[in-house]
Amino acid sequence: MEHFVSSEPFDPYSIEALTPEQEHYYMASQWKLMWWKFRRHRVAVISGAFLLVLYASILICEFLAPYDLHTRHVDFIYAPPQSVHLFDKGSLVGPFVYGTNYRLDMQNLQRNYSENTEKIYRIGLFCSGDTYDFWGQLKGDLHLMCVEEGGTLFLLGTDRLGRDILSRMIYGARISLTIGLFGVAFSFVLGMTIGGLAGYYGGMVDMVVQRMIEILQSFPQIPLWMALSAVLPVTWSPLLIYFGITVILAILDWTGLARAVRSKLLSLREEDYCMAAQLMGAKPSRIIGRHLMPGFMSHLIATATLAIPTMILGETALSFLGLGLRPPMTSWGVLLNEAQNISVVALYPWLILPVVPVVLVILAFSFFGDGLRDAADPYK
Repeated sequence: MEHFVSSEPFDPYSIEALTPEQEHYYMASQWKLMWWKFRRHRVAVISGAFLLVLYASILICEFLAPYDLHTRHVDFIYAPPQSVHLFDKGSLVGPFVYGTNYRLDMQNLQRNYSENTEKIYRIGLFCSGDTYDFWGQLKGDLHLMCVEEGGTLFLLGTDRLGRDILSRMIYGARISLTIGLFGVAFSFVLGMTIGGLAGYYGGMVDMVVQRMIEILQSFPQIPLWMALSAVLPVTWSPLLIYFGITVILAILDWTGLARAVRSKLLSLREEDYCMAAQLMGAKPSRIIGRHLMPGFMSHLIATATLAIPTMILGETALSFLGLGLRPPMTSWGVLLNEAQNISVVALYPWLILPVVPVVLVILAFSFFGDGLRDAADPYK
């Protein structure tokens, strides 16, 4: 049988055997292929949308919170969560809350609150309430929802100073969520730099880095966090404490990423394109940053995403133990610090509600990171 070999230059766009769908797939970039695979992971997509909404909400905490962060209601200390009603005596009124009756039980030394169904306070949207400084710059008093004058809106109850827990949880999200991002960004730089040097040069550099990583990983994590955070001076401002805790979490979390980078570079540095770059006189920094890192950047992003929950849990644990962020800064860990006394929790169980967003965010990041990791894996 005769064979025909065309002498014309090969043009991939002129192949008639490929359908438009096939051509669209084969010519897609690596990031587009990752996105197509990620969209098939429904749980990861839902988790990503949930995290996107949370991070968007921290930009407008002042508007979303019913009350200001430090507003105290001295007549409603340890008030229980209020219920929102739509109907009163069989007729539609709209969203409203009943008034509150207060009585001090002197026998048990406990505050008792009950609904006063004779008083109705409607809940409004986009209304004026407590004044606030938007991001510390602009004065404002517009809130997403608030109650009529004379009423209270404590959807999750109040704490020992009469402060609204829901408002403080919304404000605390700004600290708890961003400390994870800043911590991972810092550890990402450390892990790529140290792991990249160890993987590219090998030899003595690799041995020193590996021994250093093993020493850091041999320490119990929480006691080491506590020891380092206790070193922070008590005279520091809340902002310096915030960055200090971020640096501590990053210093102790870069080891896993560094080993992932090191193992990848050890295999990729022997490839032909890396050798060609060396022969052409490229500097090691350019070879690592321009030729080696992009080859597995998707895996690094997935790894960093899975590291964010560790940062959030670390800050929550330190603040819960009183060694992390300190008032007046507010995070979910600081809010949980008030729930250390078991007797207080038994009487006022709504004080442990700040643990709910911590659990939801950790699960969302875990599902989102799993989806990214599967999408970045070329063998799946």
